[in-house]
Amino acid sequence: MPEQYDDDDYDDAPSKSARKREMIALQELGESLVNLTEKQLSQIPLPNEQLVTAVRECRQIQSRGARKRHLQLIGKIMRNVDATPIVQALDALHNTQRDKAAAFHQLEQLRDDMLAAGASGVELAMTRFPQADRQQLRQLLLQHGRELKHSKPPAASRKLFRYLRDLQEAYGDDD
Repeated sequence: MPEQYDDDDYDDAPSKSARKREMIALQELGESLVNLTEKQLSQIPLPNEQLVTAVRECRQIQSRGARKRHLQLIGKIMRNVDATPIVQALDALHNTQRDKAAAFHQLEQLRDDMLAAGASGVELAMTRFPQADRQQLRQLLLQHGRELKHSKPPAASRKLFRYLRDLQEAYGDDD
């Protein structure tokens, strides 16, 4: 007579598919670590020196097959590591980059709006950066107008953007 199995013994164990998905997720996490710069990698809390070494070694591998095997090794090493702090640090790193890109685009938009408005564009900058030098902004806008009139390269536009970026770094955003 066959032995009876208790269904309660199998409820706690994850399925083979679930284990495989987890391993693939760890491997993908390892690949995102490999794609970081050395400076970014130093900001990630990697508790295992073997993992750090494997990530650095994987960067040197050019062969597609060897790289894939090494990423599998990284995934295997990561099974013994708590991945939660790593994921949180990667998310924070990506959010910082996204915020910097958004601030850059906002400054570009402000500059474009100022250039489109002409001399009255000074007020757009003054509402955002009250500490700005009104005379310098006015001169840059007038210089941009002269450059457009004489079909010269947009040097004033670049100077204006640099000035706005310096204001952003020095005083932050008042929005």
